[in-house]
Amino acid sequence: MTVAAKRLASFAEFWPFYLREHSRPATRALHYAGTTLVLACLVAGIATGHGWLFLAMPVAGYAFAWIAHFAIERNRPATFTYPLWSLAADFVMYACWISGRLGRELARAGVKG
Repeated sequence: MTVAAKRLASFAEFWPFYLREHSRPATRALHYAGTTLVLACLVAGIATGHGWLFLAMPVAGYAFAWIAHFAIERNRPATFTYPLWSLAADFVMYACWISGRLGRELARAGVKG
């Protein structure tokens, strides 16, 4: 049974699956762009009080991510099956990338390069 066919029971099980679903550097780069834009909208929304910036957050994040999955990775976004874990994993991957730990995490998940 493939990972996609069985239901993942914990974030610890989901995390390596998530990384394998983001195996191409260009996919991850578009995710980083979207996550950066989400964080920028959050900060700008708080600083200016413009509520539309908070509404723009999911659009900004998901637009980049879904383009990456459909055009580059050619797989179904994990958020369709695991929405909360996928959202959390986006931020974990972003933090790993910023902190320089992503290469180790990718290797542990069996993702090359």
